[in-house]
Amino acid sequence: MHARAVAATTSALLGAATLLLPASDVRAVEVGEPPTVIAHRGASAYAPENTLAAVDKAAELGIRWVENDVQRTQDGELVVLHDDNLRRTTDVEEVFPDRAPWKVKDFTAAEIARLDAGSWFGPAYAGARVPTLEQYVHRVDRNHQKLLLEIKNPELYPGIEQQTLKVLANENWLDQQHRSQLIVQSFSADTVRTVHKLKPDVKTGLLGTPKVADLTVYAQFTDQINPSHSTISTGYVSAVQAFTGAHGKPLEVFAWTVNDAATARRVARYGVDGIITNTPDVVRDAVGAP
Repeated sequence: MHARAVAATTSALLGAATLLLPASDVRAVEVGEPPTVIAHRGASAYAPENTLAAVDKAAELGIRWVENDVQRTQDGELVVLHDDNLRRTTDVEEVFPDRAPWKVKDFTAAEIARLDAGSWFGPAYAGARVPTLEQYVHRVDRNHQKLLLEIKNPELYPGIEQQTLKVLANENWLDQQHRSQLIVQSFSADTVRTVHKLKPDVKTGLLGTPKVADLTVYAQFTDQINPSHSTISTGYVSAVQAFTGAHGKPLEVFAWTVNDAATARRVARYGVDGIITNTPDVVRDAVGAP
């Protein structure tokens, strides 16, 4: 089949999914309700990513949701960091010059606590530290914010799903009060499935752009499909939202990572439920979010 014919057929099938949506679930298109704005790694355009300073900057901007990444140290501490090595966002090469390739899993929590996680971004943030997950959720709680938590590279950290949930439970983030304030996501479907099995009350998200045909399986254990904004369309978003997720509500779509007003408006028109962004103030103003 020619590419044009394939595209036309796909568009027709995805577009037809819109007809299956309950009226309340086309709200972003018909009613114009703006998507939720989520600060990616905190307000990471304005403060060093995944630090407490980035959480605080998001709060200063009035952004209620922050996103982070969780990994594990050599001695089993959960820390908030995006990359699986420490080079890009800390001074690890200076502090530990003989420890290449500087993987997170090869350093203890005490060693990572010595690192400067702010100077790479700017002198105003010199001395910022890589937070532990406990420190991070304390700050989010203090700021009355909500958390989209990504379990990063679970293949490197066996059992990280259970450990993450244990930390969240110890910090009272699995109680009734926090139920609407937490989403746990991952690129690993197995990880999302494990989180749902261990703590069915926790809202979950699967990162990526899976085929619509596969959503019947994923919808059994996830509440969201969270794709790159460049991989989606109105038809795809509508098709996803036509499925009922793990908690009996339509699957949501949080798209990432959108950093300019024009793209934000375009992605909002797709009908997404949330937009993940390094510049949450820009996106909020562009889409009219509260």
